[in-house]
Amino acid sequence: MKKIVNPYYWIVLLIISVSCGTPKADLTANSPDSNIHMEFGLSKSGQPFYLVEHKDKMVIDTSFLGFDFKDVPSLKDNFKLVSSSKATKDETWQLPWGEQLDVRDNYNELVISLEEQSDLKRKMTLHFKVYNDGVGFRYEVPEQNNLKEVLITDENTAFNLTGDHRVWWIPGDWDIYEQLYNETKFSEIDAISKRDHPNLNSTYIPENAVNTPVTMKTDDGLYLSFHEADLTNYAGMTLKVDPQNLNMVSELVGSERLGGKAKLTVPFETPWRTIQIAEKAGDLLESNMLLNLNDPNAIGDVSYFTPMKYVGIWWEMHIGKSTWDMEGSQDMSTYTLGKPGTSTHGATTENAKKYIDFASDNGIKGLLVEGWNTGWDKWINTDDREGVFDFMTPYPDYDFEEVMRYADEKGIEVIMHHETSAAPRTYEKQMDVAYDFMKANGMNSVKTGYVGNIIPKGEYHHGQWMVNHYQHVLEEAAKKKIAVNAHEPIKDTGKRRTYPNAISREGARGQEFNAWATDGGNPPSHLPTVAFTRMLSGPFDFTPGIFNIKFDDYKKENQVNTTLAHQLALYVVIYSPIQMASDLPEHYMVDGKTHPAFQFISDVGVNWQHTKVLDGEVGDFVTIARQERETGNWFVGGITDENERTETLTFDFLETGKTYKATLYKDGPNAHWDDNPQDYAIEELELTKASSLDIKLAPGGGFAMSIVNM
Repeated sequence: MKKIVNPYYWIVLLIISVSCGTPKADLTANSPDSNIHMEFGLSKSGQPFYLVEHKDKMVIDTSFLGFDFKDVPSLKDNFKLVSSSKATKDETWQLPWGEQLDVRDNYNELVISLEEQSDLKRKMTLHFKVYNDGVGFRYEVPEQNNLKEVLITDENTAFNLTGDHRVWWIPGDWDIYEQLYNETKFSEIDAISKRDHPNLNSTYIPENAVNTPVTMKTDDGLYLSFHEADLTNYAGMTLKVDPQNLNMVSELVGSERLGGKAKLTVPFETPWRTIQIAEKAGDLLESNMLLNLNDPNAIGDVSYFTPMKYVGIWWEMHIGKSTWDMEGSQDMSTYTLGKPGTSTHGATTENAKKYIDFASDNGIKGLLVEGWNTGWDKWINTDDREGVFDFMTPYPDYDFEEVMRYADEKGIEVIMHHETSAAPRTYEKQMDVAYDFMKANGMNSVKTGYVGNIIPKGEYHHGQWMVNHYQHVLEEAAKKKIAVNAHEPIKDTGKRRTYPNAISREGARGQEFNAWATDGGNPPSHLPTVAFTRMLSGPFDFTPGIFNIKFDDYKKENQVNTTLAHQLALYVVIYSPIQMASDLPEHYMVDGKTHPAFQFISDVGVNWQHTKVLDGEVGDFVTIARQERETGNWFVGGITDENERTETLTFDFLETGKTYKATLYKDGPNAHWDDNPQDYAIEELELTKASSLDIKLAPGGGFAMSIVNM
């Protein structure tokens, strides 16, 4: 490895180890395949820094580390090295559900212990793990006499880039991740002017910052993504951008009630700061580094949760066919006040039975009903949202017991819905009895929601207080054997390894924006971008499967900006152990029979043995193959942006010597996301490992394929 020449290298990296008297300590670590190299050092003033190389090319130049505290001296310089240690780990563990079964955890680590050269002699440890797919590091502050409790005002973790990379980013925000992604050079990032949005109640912060994961591509074709892992008892991290100096520094989400970012008692550990590094865009998606940086399963068996597809009373509210509330006091399809007395309530006994019948007839195992419980007329556009829902009292037109009985008779599992109205203190008081109510009625999973400004005022969705609330929900739900699909959540940071009852979450701009956003909805490039940004963090409950693309009967000014085949492909491209067939049952019917293309939704898996990214480019297109655990069948999905393209598929992932039956659902010859989105074709073929296939994707189009043993 070449020597790095840097003006901050006042102290050489081979430094005397004070603690054990060994001749020299090697303050470097390589990935197991030796392609990634990181080095640690101290500046002349005793400030810690690190550098990262990939194949002898600098990826992260001299980047400093440290903290600022309220009413306590900063912990960021005047350090000396006390000791260092190295270790190697290589083991394989299994996901109870997920994108794959076996996960290899293989890294080399470097642990640096530091002590201030002042009278306080405060201590800090920096822990680095270097994988073949990137670097993770965190701060560890051990128990000590001169530091007991701190209020962090700034965490000064720098990422000093070595080029003006191409970046896919959304503005840093303390409450939402629901903006569209921007694609610019790093030097052109302007998050402040991009933060305002007509359909978002975003948090204004006076910083040019971006949310994570943020993904980049260098001029040399290397892919980088910056995020965090194991976010526990800490504030979420945005990254403050210095466009001129090509530098990012951690900017934690604040709390007006605290007057800082995170209040901690010593000893404590921060989340891991992560830098994923890949030579192909698809390698970012196949990385398990974020999962591996979390602790092993802490709650034991989660067999009470069954990965499944589900239908639900949900989309019809967004397109304006029905309402969440019975009173007609609001129109959630546009997030505005409605006309009292004009409501068409969606969550009725009769309507729920219609969805149950459709699910039972088409191999769908779950039902979600939103708007079944009282309170929906009281919570929107008001600050008085404490206690508006009790999660057990149905509207008069929804016979809860009868719906549950009918679902059980048809073999359908009902998913509970808890909209907390962004009032977490009230929800925490209700959780115990609400979860008991669920279990008494045979419910094993809940979709939670946190729409609105957080109560109490001064706290934010992504701050430490709410991070701890989301954690509390997972822990209490686990005690009751309940799985959680969180909407308006904190970002995913791999916690599902430790708490595998954290099955999915929103945390991005979802399908509903196509139904009511005034900016034209999600463009065709949205999901090819999301695949390499938001999806790097974990499962995404996007709610795919819209067949009535234009829905002109309800809202002529809105539509889904993809083809029908693109919607099918999303069941493979987007990973979630619960996948919704989101459209209305009648939109899945043709001449009294189930739409032929719906067969793919009935067949496609949700729990995978293997995942392989076959091809892709950030923001342009992506093609993914996944093998189902239960059957061994393969499913392939590919999507493109507004540009038509031809994908050449090879099938080396298939078993040698076998012939497979494949069903291909593809764009029709005249398909176009806007002009002709419902043009599709279905083709039957035979495949072997040696097969090759050219598939044309229309603008905004896609394809989906099932591959089964003959």
